[in-house]
Order: sequence, then structure tokens, then C-alpha cells
Amino acid sequence: MVNAVIRWCLNNTFLVIVAMLALLGGGWYALRNTPVDAIPDIGEKQVIVLAEWPGRSPQDVDDQVTYPLTVALEGTPGVKVIRSASGFGFSMVFVIFQDKIDYYWARSRVLERMNVARTRLPAGVEPVLGPDATALGQIFWYTVEGEGFNLAELRTIQDWYVRYQLNAVEGVSEVASVGGHVKQYQIDVDPVKMRAHAVTLPEITEAVRKSNIDVGAKVVEINEVEFFVRGIGFIKRPEDLENVVIRAKEGTPLYVKNVATVSLGPEFRRGHWTRRASRRWAGWWSCATARTRCR
Repeated sequence: MVNAVIRWCLNNTFLVIVAMLALLGGGWYALRNTPVDAIPDIGEKQVIVLAEWPGRSPQDVDDQVTYPLTVALEGTPGVKVIRSASGFGFSMVFVIFQDKIDYYWARSRVLERMNVARTRLPAGVEPVLGPDATALGQIFWYTVEGEGFNLAELRTIQDWYVRYQLNAVEGVSEVASVGGHVKQYQIDVDPVKMRAHAVTLPEITEAVRKSNIDVGAKVVEINEVEFFVRGIGFIKRPEDLENVVIRAKEGTPLYVKNVATVSLGPEFRRGHWTRRASRRWAGWWSCATARTRCR
């Protein structure tokens, strides 16, 4: 058999050369035009539904959020299996679709079902779709470091500068920030002072909520010129919170600073990971995920 093939090739040199050139041309075309994943995403076609219910136990979340969401998503066309997980204050539902289903078509079907599921959830719970990527689609991890910057400043640079630049890159689905200190205003109330002034915690919360807002009014005409009237109320520094009026009695205002201490501090952290005892390290990682193919 081998001798016959060799004999045929020797007797038909022109056809062998044409076949070889065609094979080389096809290989070159495939090499230049076949999309290849730099890091292949072998995960299943899944759509993640996230829902937060702060302060609730995993059992309450499972009974009143996870279960209604799972029931509402059952019967979605092309669904292979639905998995769910409930934690302290949050719920996650993983809807796994068949491989033949278009991914973005699946996301639109899940979004339609979520509109129906919202009517069965507790007040204040708003389910949202997760990013259009899986954990296996993480393509890049990095840290932000800088001399003279603390962890709060580095996290601010990441969230308000670096992240937006990376989100603008084609193919990037999400940039997730992890670690560092998220800056927030913290009001530490004094129970003794609150009791002395007969102030409740809901009163302080409502006063702070109403004070952090800009309001608009009509115009005032002076010398044939209209001046717009605005009330500037957004909080920009701790002193603004300290001077929030809780209530006034007989013309005497009661400020937040009379019953509490206002300061800038980090958001409550659920975990901590260290690489080295280095002050220059940013203290957090971020990952960019993508579903588009890279060449």
C-alpha cells in the first residue's frame, strides 16, 4: 500500500505540488483568522442573579429571596440546571444553560423572568444580573502601590481612576476591586448623650438622610436679571455632618455633634489577606474578566 502511494506521487508530481500548496495556504489562512482564547474559558454558560437583603440571616434569605427567585426562573427556555446559594445578607442564583443557547439571549430571558420574580420578594430587595463572565474568565490581576499613600487612598485611586480606564478596554466585562479601605463617613453615637437629649437612632438617621441632598427652587428677578435659587446640601467633609440639625426646640438646634462623633474611616471588612508586611503594598487585587475572544 505504501509503495503504491509513493509510486502514484512520483507519477503525478504536478498534482502533489498543487495539493501541498493548497494545504499550506489553508494552514496559513487558519493561522491568521481562527480566533484563539489567550486563557480559554471552559466554564458553563451560566447567568448569575444577585440579590442583597442586608442584616438577614442565611435562613431568612433562603426562604424569602433565594427560593422565590429559583421558582420564578424555573421553566426558562434552554435551562439545564439551576443552582443557588444563600449567605448572610445576600443570595446568588446560578442559571446554567445548554451549550447551544446564545449567551446574551439567555441573559435577556432571565431578565424577563426577574421582572416577574420582583413581585414575590420582600420590600427593598432588588435582584440584578451578574457580569457577563465567569470566574474562569479572569485574565489579569494587579496591585496598585505608591509611596506615601495609605490603603484608603490607594483604593480610591483604583475605584475612581484605574477601574474606569480598564472598563473602557474592548472585551473587558468587569473590573472587581478587592481589599483596601473603602472610605466612608462614620457616626459614632453616644447612648448617654442620646438619652439626655431624648434622641432616638431613627431621628439621627432621618436627619442625616434629609441633609445630604441638593434642592432647587424657582428664580429671583433683580434688575431684570434672573437668579436661580438652589440649596447646596451634599456632604463633603465630616464637619458638614457634625452640623446637621436633628431637631430644634424653642429656637435652639440640636446638632449631630451634640450626641455623636463624626469621623472618616474604612468600611467594615469581611476578610483580610496579606502578602508581606509592606506599607507600600496596596492591599487589594483586581481582576478583569472577558467573554470575547482574544488574538
